[in-house]
Amino acid sequence: MAKRPSKAKPSPKQKTAKGKTARKTSKKKPARWGLRVALTLIGSAVAGLALILGIWAFELPDIDEILAAHRPPIVTVLDRNGGQIAAEGGVGGTWVDRAGMPQTLVDAALAIEDRRFYEHGGADFWGILRAAIANLRAGDLVQGGSTITQQLAKNMFLTPERTAKRKVQEIMLAYGLERRLSKDEILEHYLNRAYLGSGAYGVDAAARRYFGVPVGDLTLTRSAMIAGLLKAPSRYSPLNDPAAAEQRMQLVLDAMVETGALAPSRRSMITAVPKVQPSAGDNARYFVDWVMDELPDYIGEPGQDVMVQTTFDPKLQVLAQQALTNVLDKEGTDRKIGQGAVVVMAPDGAVLAMVGGRDYRSSEFNRAVRALRQPGSAFKLFVYLAAFESGMKPGTRLRDSPFVYLGWQPKNYGGGHIGSVSLKTAFAKSINTVAVKAAESADRSRVIRMAKRLGITTPIITEPSLALGTSEVRLLDLTGAYAVVANGGHAVFPHGIKQVSGSMGLTLYQRETTSDPVLPPALVRDMDELLKGVVANGTGRAARLQNALSAGKTGTSQAWRDAWFIGYANGLVTGVWLGNDDSSPMTKVTGGGAPARIWRDFMTQAAR
Repeated sequence: MAKRPSKAKPSPKQKTAKGKTARKTSKKKPARWGLRVALTLIGSAVAGLALILGIWAFELPDIDEILAAHRPPIVTVLDRNGGQIAAEGGVGGTWVDRAGMPQTLVDAALAIEDRRFYEHGGADFWGILRAAIANLRAGDLVQGGSTITQQLAKNMFLTPERTAKRKVQEIMLAYGLERRLSKDEILEHYLNRAYLGSGAYGVDAAARRYFGVPVGDLTLTRSAMIAGLLKAPSRYSPLNDPAAAEQRMQLVLDAMVETGALAPSRRSMITAVPKVQPSAGDNARYFVDWVMDELPDYIGEPGQDVMVQTTFDPKLQVLAQQALTNVLDKEGTDRKIGQGAVVVMAPDGAVLAMVGGRDYRSSEFNRAVRALRQPGSAFKLFVYLAAFESGMKPGTRLRDSPFVYLGWQPKNYGGGHIGSVSLKTAFAKSINTVAVKAAESADRSRVIRMAKRLGITTPIITEPSLALGTSEVRLLDLTGAYAVVANGGHAVFPHGIKQVSGSMGLTLYQRETTSDPVLPPALVRDMDELLKGVVANGTGRAARLQNALSAGKTGTSQAWRDAWFIGYANGLVTGVWLGNDDSSPMTKVTGGGAPARIWRDFMTQAAR
């Protein structure tokens, strides 16, 4: 019987080869499936992104409509009753075409704001990268990456949102502007629309506002000073801070050398600073300038005429100015008091009057808003609130005695000590040793948090001396902090703008009237008791009112460089500061003296 032929067994090599082939075959389907999924996901993401970008592009403002307006917007500022107190917008300035602008002004603006302006197509990604590296190296925001075209696009929006969406929209609009306009036309619109401080929109307005000349007559140094305002118009305004304006001007001139617009030999010969022309205004201008500087934060740079309804009370403004002027005229020379400031607000933070200095015509620097000064014992508001929050009470007793803490010895005004004393008495008599002990017992960090919670925006030192008010503050912020106690413990944001309306009556901004509680009722009651004790039988007796119960606190910094009184009565919260711009000492002026009398005189007249 013939044998059935047997099947040849595959060799080990054949097995291996087949196995590999089988495995390769088995992997093809999953690999293709994974690729399809990846491509689908990528396609969906691209489609979703395209949809989002399309929606954002649809929301962009009408470029043609905005570009058609060839004059700076007029901003009409109204008081709380609807009366006009100012009409800003160009300050006599006009629209100037590119050919009418000095080349030095254009060179200065390009050197400090956008050196690659004629090379990029709207957004400068190399510039963004360069700015990011510079900021990382400095550990602070020292450079910006926005081009001039992007800045123009940003100014075309009516609301100043700071979101990723808005940034993308700005870049979209920037590319749209680059396609629609020539580079010179973009420069023309940018320089005619930019806000340049002190109510001036556009370079011609700024030239007239600061130097009393049309833009065509600007010199090199004047051009550099105006170009320097583009970054931060309020901070670098020569009417607000001449030293900062000069420093910024020098930076612009150095930038012009780097770009080749200014020869080094000519730069080395520039020593004179352009003289700024003081404006002829009244003291209500301090408030108006503050509102104008704040307005872009509410609605962006106005792209149309707007009406600004404010909290300003003309009657209270006159009374506040008179109260300050009367005391300065009588005592200023003998007591070496050069300047003063007054802020009057409602308990909810609405600023009703603002005196930023002795005379607006001679100095537009707003000491109520911009000056950073040591508050002395007026800072003890936060110390004692922190102490109460940690469990102490007005009746809690601490010892007024000499002591050394971390190598530092706090001293009382007058040098004496009275031993065991209640917190209420220590606050009324402004005893420094007890304030430091209370701050350390409550925890210094708690004091700092309390100050920030109540609206102090300036940096606060962490040294033990902070309990005695050695950390600089703004009068506006400190007055707002006392308003928190006056209103029962609700958050206060000092403000002067209630509503902003566009040219067609559309509401662009409306202030909300509600605020969150930041202090519990028990703390408010305890602090109110202490503040009333200061006026009743403490350092603030000069602030007593005949027909009302008043509350407040005095403050005096080292060497009598600053004197304060801040308090409330009759539904008003008023802060007063006296001192000298160069921080030179006054002649033993304390918060319980001239500032308390100014406060009393104003509050007495305001109640009538």
